[in-house]
Amino acid sequence: MKIKNIKDVDKFFQVIDSCKGKVELVSDEGDRLNLKSKLSQYISLAKVFSDGSISELEVIAYEPEDVDKLLKFMVNGGE
Repeated sequence: MKIKNIKDVDKFFQVIDSCKGKVELVSDEGDRLNLKSKLSQYISLAKVFSDGSISELEVIAYEPEDVDKLLKFMVNGGE
């Protein structure tokens, strides 16, 4: 799923951290990084945004309840 216009990056990380299953960030090259890892969060997302917001990410969540959490986050405007 593509997540767009993330304004509150801290809230996004909180949603990711609350997920029970694996959540991966898919890079432009097709690499998958485990977003549940704090190191991966800092390394991968530091490159994605420079102005404090994230315009678009492709994220894969494997558990249906985690997909629901991410969808709820997107519906609320990423804030």
